[in-house]
Amino acid sequence: MAPSPHDPAGPGPDRTGPDRAGPERPDRRGPVVHKYGGSSLATIEQVRAVAQRVAAAHRTGRDVVVVVSARGKTTDRLLRLTESVGAPPAGRETDQLLATGESASAALLAMALHRTGVRAVSLVGAQTGILAAGAHGRGVIVAVDTEAIAEVLARGAVAVVAGFQGLTARRDVITLGRGGSDTTAVALAAELGAAHCEIYTDVDGVFTADPRMLPAASVLPAVDVDVMAEMSFAGAKVMHARAVELAALRKVDIHVKHSARPGPGTVIAAREETKADMLESATTVTGVVLDADVARVTLRFDAGDADAATDVFAFLARESLTVDMAALSEESTGVSIGITLHSDDVEPLRDYLARRPGPPGRPMESDRGITKLSLVGTGLLSRPDSTARMLRCLKSAAIAPSSVSTSQMRISVTVPDDDAVRAARVLHDEFGLAALNAGTGVTAPVPA
Repeated sequence: MAPSPHDPAGPGPDRTGPDRAGPERPDRRGPVVHKYGGSSLATIEQVRAVAQRVAAAHRTGRDVVVVVSARGKTTDRLLRLTESVGAPPAGRETDQLLATGESASAALLAMALHRTGVRAVSLVGAQTGILAAGAHGRGVIVAVDTEAIAEVLARGAVAVVAGFQGLTARRDVITLGRGGSDTTAVALAAELGAAHCEIYTDVDGVFTADPRMLPAASVLPAVDVDVMAEMSFAGAKVMHARAVELAALRKVDIHVKHSARPGPGTVIAAREETKADMLESATTVTGVVLDADVARVTLRFDAGDADAATDVFAFLARESLTVDMAALSEESTGVSIGITLHSDDVEPLRDYLARRPGPPGRPMESDRGITKLSLVGTGLLSRPDSTARMLRCLKSAAIAPSSVSTSQMRISVTVPDDDAVRAARVLHDEFGLAALNAGTGVTAPVPA
């Protein structure tokens, strides 16, 4: 019988892992699930360090699953290659190319684990069991088949899974969009019965603001998963919004830690028993988030174009283009739609409008010189003074916000790019976020 393609030792004499078979390792607690970002794997020394950390987890007797991103700036380099041949920014062949970055990381880490004496198998593409649908470059996970991973774990090996990618119903590779490896890790943790997922990155945890811009920002020891989802959606880079939403849905806690520095990190609490342990002294405002990768778009259609708004939002949903701070205004002369969306999504929307049947409408206007600035917390609509305080603080600093959007968990405004960091700083000070964790013993070194 031919050897299994998932045999941790590899087929025949060319095996690169240790020779001895691993023991059966049943564990009712579920496996340990780690995810390492590209910055944590950028150098060979970092790959070896990650292998040592994973090996240590494996030697405790737990099953271990590791999800990896492409190393360093690999994805950016591959995107530049697609541009050099004139390929569209999203499409089947682009996804085929981009997925190779994570596949290479998985194979390399598996090899490094072999050198530590731990058996490991890299799983890529169809082997990962991630089934996804949607547009190329923005795939959404619809199901997870854990058979291949379970087979690897049953043999006592570490499963090293290429993140950011899945397989469509037509067996095409599809990538999951920005931060997709986070989503892969949380989805696997949920399906494999893990109580939590450990995300290792190049920061010490979730901060009250981006510490690269605001050195006074402090690490949050714990964040409610719903608050974290709002922070991610508002532009916080430490976690992908879809991954956090999935964690909330499937009740999987997320632990965010630095991949190289020891420290408690941040617990993103999704399970009720974890939430019960969170600090009771949580404040109304948890963090300040900046998102510079946005544009404000204004669309105007004549009064006779009754389907304009419906068509536009249907297109955005169909293409998985996320919009925020939407405003719809109907007047006797027509309808005006104002939305904030990711800068990369402006051209796809412009292309759609050019080919949309019906009245042509007026030219789309876009402003890319803005940054979305958000206060994130809880009960903000129940405390309308928070919005007034935010706007008053910005006015005192001679910063003029434009669009404003409010909800129970987030207040967002758009401000000129040149004023964004200063605006975040004055709001961080105004709401006392630098002292939010005073007395908790949490230190927050600024990432290099």
